[in-house]
Amino acid sequence: MMKFGIRKPSLKGKISSRTRIKRQVIHRAGFKMPRNKGYLRNPKKYAYNKVYKKTSFGIFRLIKKIFK
Repeated sequence: MMKFGIRKPSLKGKISSRTRIKRQVIHRAGFKMPRNKGYLRNPKKYAYNKVYKKTSFGIFRLIKKIFK
């Protein structure tokens, strides 16, 4: 199910995304995907993430907009 609106920040998500074993292995092996070419590795995930990014926003982005 697709989320619309404000995303709530997740400390657990931030930590786990940077310390995953799979990420470390791919990074150290040198198999880095060029920016904006994610559709080559996993087209379904690429499409989902593209829509998700356009339909939701973080709370910090909202705060920044208010105080700008």
